[in-house]
Amino acid sequence: MNTALSAPVSEAALNFDVLPYEVEQFRDAARNFARNVVKPRVQDLDQAPAAHFDWETVGHGHRIGLTRAAVPKEYGGLGVGMLGVATALEEVAAVCPGTALVFGATLLGQAPVLLSGDPRLQARFLPLFSGDEPVLACNAVTEEDAGCDLIVPALAGHARNVTTARRDGDHYVLTGRKRFITNAKVAAFASVFANMAGSPGATGLTSFIVPLDLPGVVRGPVADKMGYRACLGSELEFHDVRVPAEYMIGAEGEGMAINMAQSNMARAAVAGISTGVARSALEQAVSWCGERVQGGRHLKDHQFTAAKLADMAAKVDAARMLYLRAADKVDNELPPPVYEPAAAKLFADRTAIDVAETALSLLGARGYLRSYGVEKMMRDALGTRIYEGTPEVLALAITDSLYAEQDEW
Repeated sequence: MNTALSAPVSEAALNFDVLPYEVEQFRDAARNFARNVVKPRVQDLDQAPAAHFDWETVGHGHRIGLTRAAVPKEYGGLGVGMLGVATALEEVAAVCPGTALVFGATLLGQAPVLLSGDPRLQARFLPLFSGDEPVLACNAVTEEDAGCDLIVPALAGHARNVTTARRDGDHYVLTGRKRFITNAKVAAFASVFANMAGSPGATGLTSFIVPLDLPGVVRGPVADKMGYRACLGSELEFHDVRVPAEYMIGAEGEGMAINMAQSNMARAAVAGISTGVARSALEQAVSWCGERVQGGRHLKDHQFTAAKLADMAAKVDAARMLYLRAADKVDNELPPPVYEPAAAKLFADRTAIDVAETALSLLGARGYLRSYGVEKMMRDALGTRIYEGTPEVLALAITDSLYAEQDEW
């Protein structure tokens, strides 16, 4: 595999306080988009019916490049790499992580094409994201009976009822059902992982680009989620869908390697989203504790409260440093590394939950009210623990890396 992901960084070590100019400009544009376009709509997006989707907001994000941030410039993208993506998604997630995930899921749908290094596929699909109207993508891995079995190589043989692919002339025929697929209802195409017919479990996992207007593709109902409600999650059914053979990514049986590479790449961006959630909760707590007076003093002047705020702030900064390092590694190593993105996501996910929970407790009864937004942060904070690697899956990845490193000692 080759990669089209490369951020505009210098040969010198990344300075986490001074980002590359193009990355900084893109991050600032994302911040303005989040504050001026997304923020006024946050409560409406959260409380709307499950199937509601705000194309107008997505259109604004598309115009600043959020749908094509990682796409190389030669295909009409911004080419800011994972560093640019992760920092921009932190800004959007600090206002609405559901909106951030719409764009993050599109990146994940693009990931196999980016990682393939196949100029034919890249020229066919990547320019689609540079038109006047927003085009979204999705990544279809998870199934009813197969989640972790499709992302942990050691478990592949135990996968059950996996979507299958069989060769038929100059096409592959896909049959099966994918669940919990972000953007499935609104995406133009999906990167789909199917097992070659006759291969045990998921040992023949293979990656395909599937336009979702092909005959036999059925988009299922939208899931009614507790958080991330601005993005839609639903099922994708494949009823003998004929996919041109040239839409296969890599070769038959290379899907597990592609899936692992895209996960390692995307975890840096997901850690950015979690950091955004945590940062928002911290900002809300700092504001409240600087205004609220108890016992004749502002809450911030009470030693116990100050200790909580300090702990929250340290965790947010640490999460950001970890995801910046991970993103920089992804942009400069092939294949994308395992350890740094997994560690960044594990820490940032936990930080989002801890900081949101502490913010809720500091605001007291107000933290439980929808109008203050902290209860939404609490609901959203729990979401990132699930997608792109649960804590248990991340622990396996991190531990394997530790022992691989030990073998080199």
